[in-house]
Amino acid sequence: MAKKVTMQKIADHLGVSKFVVSKSLSGKGGVNETTRERVIQAASQLGYFTQKNAYMQNMKRSSQAAGGDRNKQSVLVLMPNIRSQTQDSLYWGKIVDGIALALDQEGLGMVIVSEHRADNFVNILNPNGLLGLVGVGQISTSLLLEVHRIGLPMVLIDHEDPLIPSDTVFANNIDSMARLSNHLLGIGHTQQHLIAPIRYSRSFRDRWIGFRSALEENGMKPPAGDDEMLMLEDMDSVVFHEEFKQWLLKRKKAKNLPTALLCGNDFTALTVCEVLREEGLNVPADVSVTGFDNIEDATRCVPPLTTVHVPKEAMGRAAVEKLLNRIHNPSAPLEKILIAADIVHRDSVAGPRS
Repeated sequence: MAKKVTMQKIADHLGVSKFVVSKSLSGKGGVNETTRERVIQAASQLGYFTQKNAYMQNMKRSSQAAGGDRNKQSVLVLMPNIRSQTQDSLYWGKIVDGIALALDQEGLGMVIVSEHRADNFVNILNPNGLLGLVGVGQISTSLLLEVHRIGLPMVLIDHEDPLIPSDTVFANNIDSMARLSNHLLGIGHTQQHLIAPIRYSRSFRDRWIGFRSALEENGMKPPAGDDEMLMLEDMDSVVFHEEFKQWLLKRKKAKNLPTALLCGNDFTALTVCEVLREEGLNVPADVSVTGFDNIEDATRCVPPLTTVHVPKEAMGRAAVEKLLNRIHNPSAPLEKILIAADIVHRDSVAGPRS
């Protein structure tokens, strides 16, 4: 039987005091950020967060509360206001709508928090009356640690943390992008390129994996992993517009412009179409363009955008269902739920010119 991972064991592993480990894991001050991150990483590697300790007891108390007067219970929805993660977003807002509908059907309330600083979050985090947490989009490890520390069960949507274990909900990004790439290959597009910053989010990395696997399975070599359109750091529309324009001009000059550009999401695809038009290229006669997510603006694009429909509301509903299951079954294995996503064929794709 495996030995229990204690704070002392973590301290011995790192060569620090148990006091430092306790401070770091409790979210209290007095420890610099670098040390705190080292402690969290070591705790994760040693299995501290996954063992059935007092953390599980807290979850059981939440389960007992859920079985009581549920009409007075609420779920915390954490959606840090970074990278356009707001209720007004055509993508994230639909996910929150799905969460709200599912909670309402269960007679539960919803408290939305947009705080992204761990120290401020601690001040507003009050587990009393909260059944659990649904995280939407990218959330820092330090924030998730605070939730984990008090034993609040959580489900993350479109994000997973490498250190803090939790249930997660994603669209099936790998399979969907692979099908999209195979469709383009089927109509003759053997020169494809992915426009997506793969370090930006887990979903973008998974879409890159799907794109790459489709090309490799057809005996083709995908663009190098260090391609500048995969390594973008800033997705600000103005910055991306200029960076993509420079990339496009270099490709045109070298006469190796792909016949199809697959974009990491619809926002990226809309900017790509805009730059192509500015440079005198026609979509889809000269270059086919695809998006991902199927936001409302995809239908308003000229031409309307071929994309992948991500069932955003369904992801929100699935997260609520998983959270309630987790509350009642705290020791069950963690799950990663994949929601199927389908290709939506519109006019931004055509066969390549002969």
